Amino acid sequence: MASYRPTSIFTYPQLGGGTSPESTFWRSYKSPVDIKEYGAVTHIDFSPVPPHPFAVTASTRIHVYGQNARTPERTYSRFRDVAHCGVFRHDGRLLVAGSNDAVVRLFDMNGRAALRSFSGHTRAVHAVSFLAGGLKVLSASDDNSVCLWDIATSAKLGVFAEHSDYVRTACASRFNSNLFLTGSYDHSVRIFDAREGKTILTVDHGHPVESVLLLPSEGIFISAGGRHVKVWDTKLGGRLLTCIRGHHKTVTKLALNGAGNRLLVSSLDRHVKVYDTTNYKIVHSFDYPASVLSAAISADDATLAVGMTNGILTVRHRKAEKVSRVGGTVAKVGKWQSRRGLRYRLNGKAFASNKAIVIPKTSKLHLSTIDKLLKSFEHSQALDAVLLPHTSIGLQVSIMQELIRRGKLENALAGRNDKQLVVLLNLLIKHLFDARYTNVLVTVAENLIDIYSPSLGTSSVVDERIVKLLNLMQLEVRYQENVMEIMGMMDTLFAATVSTENMEVAGDNSSAADSTF
Repeated sequence: MASYRPTSIFTYPQLGGGTSPESTFWRSYKSPVDIKEYGAVTHIDFSPVPPHPFAVTASTRIHVYGQNARTPERTYSRFRDVAHCGVFRHDGRLLVAGSNDAVVRLFDMNGRAALRSFSGHTRAVHAVSFLAGGLKVLSASDDNSVCLWDIATSAKLGVFAEHSDYVRTACASRFNSNLFLTGSYDHSVRIFDAREGKTILTVDHGHPVESVLLLPSEGIFISAGGRHVKVWDTKLGGRLLTCIRGHHKTVTKLALNGAGNRLLVSSLDRHVKVYDTTNYKIVHSFDYPASVLSAAISADDATLAVGMTNGILTVRHRKAEKVSRVGGTVAKVGKWQSRRGLRYRLNGKAFASNKAIVIPKTSKLHLSTIDKLLKSFEHSQALDAVLLPHTSIGLQVSIMQELIRRGKLENALAGRNDKQLVVLLNLLIKHLFDARYTNVLVTVAENLIDIYSPSLGTSSVVDERIVKLLNLMQLEVRYQENVMEIMGMMDTLFAATVSTENMEVAGDNSSAADSTF
């Protein structure tokens, strides 16, 4: 007599679950330190020079904070009206800012009074920046113009008035002292060349532009406005590469991390989201209690500062891992470990106790129970046993695959009432698009529809879910067709590449043969 083959549980890869190195990195920022400013925090800028102090622009003041300070180390308050966009020069020695009084002011980090004042705009100046080399200043104003200023002489070097609405954001090239980028409420983003005195590239963002940014390579720039963040390629004439729609309110500010491979996007929806600049997929998200106007991260990625509409500046510092060597091994030491004894954390609260804590075990479904049901040919009961709440999807799919292998899936699915069908249909709808389980669940869905399609119309709840399941299956079929088309195109490209390489190799061989003769 043949021995009975026990049921085996298949191991499925975890997609997006668990703790990834990316999430571990962003979660390593400590609980935020909140600092109350005098008004809404409209701009934050970190000095490129260690130890990376940061300038916070709020109301009529600019406060400069040390990396670990809770009180400002320096304050610039010589503004007659609201200040805007305090920005450091590349050497950290100068700081420039605009204001509502239409004057651009330049400050020395060792003084308090303005070193230079640039007057020429007729309305508020919301965006300023140093051009490459640090000898010129760029200013963008609500008078629809952009001006260049010489720091040494305070002279106006040029005026660019091609925008038709407020110019609220600007970004200068780090390598070319004549190139800069501006964004306006006329929905356009323009790249200017000071040598030509005009725009050399214009793109339409489609919404009032709140922030622009050049990636380190400067072949790609990013614009933010409305609820959209758009990525453009300058080398392809301003071709749109991708559009990020991850926010449900206006995006206010863009920022890059030190390496330039992570994009921080802040929004009025109270979120700061982090995107990978290689594929523009979200890798982490920070939640805040109020709408976010500004966000910045230091060049060494040690400090993250966020400013909100309620005047709160939130500063997070990355946790420094402490290690202690005990018995030749390295162990991490957390802040909550007490010198006097062991501390426990329950529900976010820390307390010390000498009593034993008993954690109740959750009941697990043993495979022996399912094997007994399958041995007794009670296939329907075996399937019911894994459809109970809190049963892992991996176990559920493994049992379904075992029923398919035995050819008893139809027997297990037949004879179910409305309540049992709803449980099964909900499972299929929830996990049908999960690539780990699609092959098995599509087979189960096909059998389920074949069995119960003649009885459609008897239960509105079941009918609704079956219709939804059918639509999902049709969508999956279209996805598979698109994938097959793409694979066919890729095979053609690979084949053409291989044939070209073979021809080149053959040509080289023939040349070598001719040279020998």
